[in-house]
Amino acid sequence: MNGVRVPAALRPPVDLALAKAVESFPDAGALPGGNVYEMKWDGFRAVCVVDVDAVSLWSRQRKDLSSYFPDVLAAAGEQIPTGCVVDGELVVWSGDQLDFDALQLRLVTARAVLPALVRERPASFVAFDVLAVAGQDARGLPFRDRRALLEELAGAWVPPLNLSPVTRDRAVAETWFKEMPAMKVEGILIKGDSQPYEPRRIWLKVKSRNVTDVVCAAVIGPVVQPRALVVGLPMHGRLRIVGRSAPLSGRAGRDLARYLHPPRGKHPWPEEISNRMLDRFNKESGTIRLTLVDPIVVEVSADVAWSGRAFRHSVRLVRVRPELDPDDVQLPGHLGRGSGRFDVG
Repeated sequence: MNGVRVPAALRPPVDLALAKAVESFPDAGALPGGNVYEMKWDGFRAVCVVDVDAVSLWSRQRKDLSSYFPDVLAAAGEQIPTGCVVDGELVVWSGDQLDFDALQLRLVTARAVLPALVRERPASFVAFDVLAVAGQDARGLPFRDRRALLEELAGAWVPPLNLSPVTRDRAVAETWFKEMPAMKVEGILIKGDSQPYEPRRIWLKVKSRNVTDVVCAAVIGPVVQPRALVVGLPMHGRLRIVGRSAPLSGRAGRDLARYLHPPRGKHPWPEEISNRMLDRFNKESGTIRLTLVDPIVVEVSADVAWSGRAFRHSVRLVRVRPELDPDDVQLPGHLGRGSGRFDVG
């Protein structure tokens, strides 16, 4: 492959800009230069690096996703010039809806079966920012200039490469927010028009679904067929048990089991806990035995019954998020305040 090299500071893995969750649309001047609104796609965050010797895809956790998405990789190599680094989202469409389950299969499908899955359920890459163009680092430019570069870059793209739409009109963004959940779009991402690109939480996001990321560090029942999840959130520097899930169906338990592994190193929870300690789970006396697992991130839906330290009612498993790091899970603002990371002591 001929062409210009990616800037040395952007050779993978790459640290990405992130968004902080907010409960509602912020004021017009909340971010530098005024608000720019984008759709928050329901997929895997990924950065595409097109260098002279390789094209690669990297997750926000600095993991190489290239081998799981050969279809997107091939398109990027053909349509994006060398020396470019593009930020975006990997998604899979099922009709006119995003299909996260199909996307997730990419990470757990055997290598021999992957080509068939790629043919049957092709992935797409939705670009929403650019970090480098023609070998030049663009992160110091304001978003409006990066967006102009990205639009020029994407002018001749064809699927599976796509350009994410943006608007500076709040009314349009609010319409997206109301209508897009039918397509399984998660919500709205807000950027500052004059913001440079920085690898920290510089953007804002409003989610349109009542879901919460939590950490599953134990299950009830055998690890090969769990009957329920036990979930936690970081509070005061520790991962505290905050609830259990509703009973899992046999299929849901088997699907979950694919992501469960024995604990590595010291675990944040004991193997046995008091039922009275977890009266939101079970009001019987005695103890309940946990099957400890290596912590993973899961998305759950929960009602508003929050005691201040735990969900009073059982939560429902929405999906597993194996591409996310448990250390990045935060206590949601509407539940209280707590540490963004946790210790296992």
